[in-house]
Amino acid sequence: MAKKKKWMKEAFANAHGQFKAKAERAGESTKAFAEEKKNAGGKLGKQANLALRGMEASHGSRGKKWYGE
Repeated sequence: MAKKKKWMKEAFANAHGQFKAKAERAGESTKAFAEEKKNAGGKLGKQANLALRGMEASHGSRGKKWYGE
């Protein structure tokens, strides 16, 4: 069996709060800003989608599907 990779842990390790800072500068919550920008192109859209996935994964058993547990 192939070794499971913890891609979310690695992705968030490199985030350094950049997306949250963008949301604060816009005067919005992180979730509202992510919902607004999830279809944006480039780096901002990728950061928004990662933030939304992270928020989903942090809610108990629903999050296990993202970690492959």
